[in-house]
Amino acid sequence: MNELRLLGDRYELGEVIGRGGMAEVRRGRDSRLGRTVALKMLRVDHASDATFQARFRREAQSAASLNHRNIVAVYDTGEDYVDGHRIPYIVMEYVEGQTLREMIQAHQRFTPERSIEVLVATLDALEYSHRAGIVHRDIKPGNIMITTGGEVKVTDFGIARSLADTGMALTQTAAVVGTAQYISPEQARGEQADARSDLYASGCVLYELLTGRPPFIGESLVSVAVSHVREQATPPSALDPNITPELDAIVMKSLAKDRLHRYQSAYEMRTDLERAAAGLPVAAAADTSAATQLIANAAPATMAAGAVPLDDETPYPDEYEDDEDERKGFSWWAVVLGALAVLAIAGLIGYLIFNSGGTAQATVPNLVGMTQEEAETRLASENLEPEIQSEPTDDEAQVGSVIRQDPRPSTQLDEGSTVTIVIGAEPESVPVPNVVGRPQAEAEQAIRDAGLQPGNVTQQDDEAEAGTVLATDPEGGTAIAPNSPVNLVISSGEVAAVVPNVVGMSEDAAVQALERANLVADVRTEETGDQPEGNVFRQEPGEGTELEEGDTVIIYVAQAPEEPTEDPTETDTPTDDPTGDPEGSDETGADAGNETGGDTGTDTGTDTGEETGSEPGNDNGEGGVLGP
Repeated sequence: MNELRLLGDRYELGEVIGRGGMAEVRRGRDSRLGRTVALKMLRVDHASDATFQARFRREAQSAASLNHRNIVAVYDTGEDYVDGHRIPYIVMEYVEGQTLREMIQAHQRFTPERSIEVLVATLDALEYSHRAGIVHRDIKPGNIMITTGGEVKVTDFGIARSLADTGMALTQTAAVVGTAQYISPEQARGEQADARSDLYASGCVLYELLTGRPPFIGESLVSVAVSHVREQATPPSALDPNITPELDAIVMKSLAKDRLHRYQSAYEMRTDLERAAAGLPVAAAADTSAATQLIANAAPATMAAGAVPLDDETPYPDEYEDDEDERKGFSWWAVVLGALAVLAIAGLIGYLIFNSGGTAQATVPNLVGMTQEEAETRLASENLEPEIQSEPTDDEAQVGSVIRQDPRPSTQLDEGSTVTIVIGAEPESVPVPNVVGRPQAEAEQAIRDAGLQPGNVTQQDDEAEAGTVLATDPEGGTAIAPNSPVNLVISSGEVAAVVPNVVGMSEDAAVQALERANLVADVRTEETGDQPEGNVFRQEPGEGTELEEGDTVIIYVAQAPEEPTEDPTETDTPTDDPTGDPEGSDETGADAGNETGGDTGTDTGTDTGEETGSEPGNDNGEGGVLGP
C-alpha cells in the first residue's frame, strides 16, 4: 500500500498496529479534534471483492449503532483512494491496552475472580448488542481488550449480523463464520447463529481464562470444529481443582451443544456469574450432564459443504501466522466431510422410507431464533405441522421469535406430525390500581390484590387525614410487569405554614398577610429614624420559613423618635396704639382708607380726615371708618 499520509483530508496515518485477513489497523490522529484514533482500512487486495466490501460496511453499520462503555466506539466512516482503489475505512476509539489473546500468550494468569469480572463486562456488552438486534458471532480472546485502566472493551463486529438477517442463506458456501476454537456447534454445522451462539463462545473464553487453554484442542481447525459439534468438554475443575462447582456448572451450561440447554440470554449468564462471585447458589444445575449431549442426541455432526471459518479481524495484533495455511486445508476437508454427510443422510433417509411400511419420515429442523412465519414455512417444507404457543419473555430480542420447540431438532417424525413452537411474547402487564384517597393499609392491600407489591412509602405535608394516599409511582392505570413495586406518597396530616415577606408593609397589611398564612402576628414597635413610621422593617423568622399553623411571627414596626421641647421667648409690653405708631392719626386713616377703601379713599383722605372716613368708605368699603 502506498503511504497515504492523510485519510479523508482529516485523519493523519501513523504506524500499523494490527493486521487481519480483511483489514489493517493503524494508529491515527484526528486533525480536526486533535485526538488519537484507530483507523481500520480494508486491505487493497480485497478492494475489488464485493463480499469483503459488503462485510466491511456491515461492520461499520453494526458497530456505529452501538454506544456502550464496554464496546469500542466508532467515530466516523468514509472512503478514500489508495493505489487507484476506493478503500472504505472506519475511525474507531483508540484503546490503550492488550487483547486477552496477547495476555494469555504472555502466560498471564487470571484468577477466578478476575475471570468473572472480564466475562461479566463482556456479557454486559453482548446483552446491549443483542437487545439492539445484533449478534457478534466472533467472540474470542482476540476481540476482547483490557485497557491500561483495567476496563473491558469488546471489538470487531466485522461479521456481526442483525438478528433479522441471521436466517438468510447461512448454509451457503463460506457461510460458517467465527474462529474454530470458539465457534458454536450450530455455526460449525453451517446453521444460523443467534444470541446464544455468542454465549457459547463466551463460555469458551471463560474456560480458557480459568484453565489456560480452550475447551477443545486438535491438530487442525477441522478437528477442533468437529469437537465442538461432537465432543463433551472436560469440566474446568478437572484441570484446576481450585475452580468451584458453581463456576464449573456455569461453564458447562454455556457449552451445551443444544441451544435450548444453554443460557437463553446474556443477562442470565451474567447474573449467574455475579452470584458465583458473591458465593451464592447459581441457576446452572450442579449436574451439567443435561447441558452437554453425546453425539447420539446431537444434531448431525457434519460441517456444511464449503464451510470455511473466516479469519480473525481484531483491530489489534492477534493473528496466528499459520492460520491462512490451515484454512486452505480446512476448506477441502469440509468439502469431503460434507459430501460424506450428504451420502450418509441420503442413505439413512432411503432406509427409513423403504423399511417403515411406506410411511415417510421427516427430520425436525432447528427453529429457535426464527420468526413465527419463518418457522411455519420451514416446517411446511418438511411436511410437518406447527402448533403455535406463546410465552412472555423479558428479553426484547426474543419477542416474536421461536424461543423453544418440541420435539428437539434432528428428531425423526412421521410426515404430517405436529411440532410445537413457543413464540416469545411481550411480558405480561398489570395495571396499577388507583388508590389515591385511600388509607395506606387499604391501598397496599389493593396493590397486592392486583398482583403487584407495595414499594417505598414517603410522607408529605397535606391537610388530608394522616395516612391517606396522595399519589402513587407509577400512577394509577399504568401497565407494569407483575410483582413490580408501587411506591406510595401519604399525607402526614399536617399543613406547613410558610412565612410570607411582610417587611415594608404597613402594620395592618402585615398582620392581615400573616393571618392569611394561618400565622399570628406579634407586633412590636421600635423607634428608628431611618424607616417610614408605621411600616414593618424587620420580621422573625424570615420569609420562607415553614411553621405550624397558629405559630407566631414577630414583626417590628417603625416609630418616629420624640422631638425635644423649647422654652417660650419674652415679648414687648403692648402699647395703647395697636399699630405701635405714636403719631398714628391722619396717616393711619389714610392708610386704612387706602387698603380697605381703595384708590378713592386714598385720594380723598389726603384732604381732610372726616371726608376720608365718610364718602369714600361708603362708596368703596368699610375702611373709611378708621378716619378721625
